[in-house]
Order: sequence, then C-alpha cells, then structure tokens
Amino acid sequence: MTVSTWRVDDTMCPRRLVLEHLTSRWGVLVLIHLLDRSYRFSELRRAIGRVSEKMLTQTLQTLERDGLVHRDAKPVIPPRVDYSLTDLGREAAEQVRALADWTHRRMSDVEKARQAYDEARDHRPRAN
Repeated sequence: MTVSTWRVDDTMCPRRLVLEHLTSRWGVLVLIHLLDRSYRFSELRRAIGRVSEKMLTQTLQTLERDGLVHRDAKPVIPPRVDYSLTDLGREAAEQVRALADWTHRRMSDVEKARQAYDEARDHRPRAN
C-alpha cells in the first residue's frame, strides 16, 4: 500500500497514527537526538530544550509503545533510566533526519517561496 491509497478521513488508521508520532514536534527531535547515542531523561530534555517534562515523558512512552525507543531502567540507587533507539527506531530516525536535513538545506528556497506568496497575496484585489 502506498501513501496515496490512504483514506484521508481515516484518522484512526494505525499507519497514520505512527506517522503522526514520528513527525510530531517532539518525536522528530527525540528520534534525531537518539540517533547519536542513548540518553538519560534529564540529558535528553536538556539536549532538546524547551520541552516540558510531561511532553517528553508522553513522547518517549508513545515511541516506546510503537517499538521505536527502548527504555532501560537500571535497578540502582538513585534510579537510572536510559533511552535508546531500537533497530526499528533507528531506521525511522534515519528517515526523519533525512527530512530534517532536507529542510535545513532547502530553507532559503522555502523562505523565498513564502516571500513571493506573501507579496502576491498582498497585491491581490480585495473582494468586498
């Protein structure tokens, strides 16, 4: 099945939900950071920046449920929990990073397109 055969109105489609998890604001950043190495929760939160503890927890749990992130809780005092990518998560993260890299490379073109759009829109006759 290709993406073009997905039903637009099927909001509960499992493939669509996974895609939303992968491409969510925090999902993208978690996956890209975990490509480099495993992180403890607080390290990952600092590395990502401006993510609340609640949102990071929810994102990690969602990605763990999808089989993309591995949570390794070590029985030590104080407790230590490390997060890393599974093989499936590494494959997904590489795709997400490729999209992020493309965005970085092509941002000037996007900005030009936005400017052209805004200028054209500003010069359109207004309907009464």
